[in-house]
Amino acid sequence: MGLIQRIKNLFRKGVNAVPETNSLGQITDDYRISIDPDEYVRIQRNLDYYSDKKHYVEYQANGGDMKRRPKNTINMTKTAARRIASVVFNEKAEIHVNGNEAADKFLNRVLLENDFKNKFEEALEKGIALGGFAMRPYVDGNHIKIAWVRADQFYPLQSNTNSISEAAIASRTQRTEGDVTKYYTLLEFHQWGGGEVYQITNELYKSDSPDVVGDQVALSSLPVYADLQPLVTIDGLQRPLFAYFKTPGANNINIESPLGVGIVDNAKHVLDDINETHDQFYWEIKIGQKHIAVQPEMLKYDKEHKPYFDTDQNVFTGVLSDDSNGIGIKDMTTPLRTVQYKDAIDHFIKELEVQIGLSSGTFSYSSDGVKTATEVVSNNSMTYQTRSSYLTMVEKAIDELCVSIFELASAPQLFDDKPLFKIDLAATPIEIECHFDDGVFVDKDKQLEEDTKTLVAGALSKLTFLRRNYGMSEQEAKDELALIQAEAPTDTFEGQQMADLGGGDGE
Repeated sequence: MGLIQRIKNLFRKGVNAVPETNSLGQITDDYRISIDPDEYVRIQRNLDYYSDKKHYVEYQANGGDMKRRPKNTINMTKTAARRIASVVFNEKAEIHVNGNEAADKFLNRVLLENDFKNKFEEALEKGIALGGFAMRPYVDGNHIKIAWVRADQFYPLQSNTNSISEAAIASRTQRTEGDVTKYYTLLEFHQWGGGEVYQITNELYKSDSPDVVGDQVALSSLPVYADLQPLVTIDGLQRPLFAYFKTPGANNINIESPLGVGIVDNAKHVLDDINETHDQFYWEIKIGQKHIAVQPEMLKYDKEHKPYFDTDQNVFTGVLSDDSNGIGIKDMTTPLRTVQYKDAIDHFIKELEVQIGLSSGTFSYSSDGVKTATEVVSNNSMTYQTRSSYLTMVEKAIDELCVSIFELASAPQLFDDKPLFKIDLAATPIEIECHFDDGVFVDKDKQLEEDTKTLVAGALSKLTFLRRNYGMSEQEAKDELALIQAEAPTDTFEGQQMADLGGGDGE
């Protein structure tokens, strides 16, 4: 189900009104959108790199004719974005609400229904390449769903460099009408009407060209929007119904922009160097195939007097010579500069690793053999620091999303019967805790050993021990300690000794 259908499911009530006449060339032409249009030119360029848009190389053939061939590239943008996303967030991450078991259970059910962990890692990969992405919770019957919004679909309205409070979300649809393809763009404006009044305005545009937004038309122009309201108002919200993830670090391309920069923006030239070198290496292999020069008399002739040695090979070439002894058989194959090209590509890849904040050797094969976890931690210190920066922004986005989920679930005007979950966030704010698996960055056996010694020495609480080493939430750790307490012997001298020595929880 696309974002368009999701919006429909969220706002089912109301009457469709015919909008006032309006026309847009580009989405950024709308007066409500306060963002430099060049930012979306930049994002589109990043998307071209991420999708490995095909490029061509023109060259002059032996006959003097100009020819064109596809450029042979390495999609390092995809590889780098996937690598960073996988070390930042994976399926072992845990998200919990501290101190509220009912809220924690509801939240994790919503996240599980949305396959949140896998979807978030996938969206994070795209966001790392493009500079950011947004998450938009919506109501679908008696369920909360999450729509994923790419960077090229997200347009800030009111913002500063730290946060975005209002935004427009664009969704494109194309439909064949007669023999002509028509292009529709739905713009969903999220704005504050004053105080805690939140307004969502839906506008539909139609165009004959994919490069133009077009003229505004009635929402009923597409059946999928037949029940969509032009304006929806929700009271009592504390924050927008979207959460924006911004890549860490300043936007050095446009200092005033609230949007993040992708890994392409500051590594474009290095990515070009890698592709150029790889293409040259491929072409050298292509034209460097084996060639053997022989006397024409050594070649066979077909009925049309055309020479051939083996119709399935292009190895042998007949060459005339002034030498009375003839040329005999001569290998004219040019040796490949494999080592030089490999070293050049490795050099540019190391430059890329520095540009995007990964440890040297991340994308290279290691000849050092198997390493211990401690060595991995030491050798990946740069990657670990970069991961920590990303995690700060990931936690912020997830926290905002969870708050929006609870606000949406407790809004009575969005449901026919009763809200999905009743909670007053103004009176009882929730605390979201994210636990991320450190993977290769932590020697878990060593950590467990050290924490056990610290626990026995009385310098570490059992609650902290369970949370650090087993990834439990605060509530899960408390429940586990309660079970340990219930199972511990309390009426024997041995049980008393165990409790006194810290080996059990007996009293």
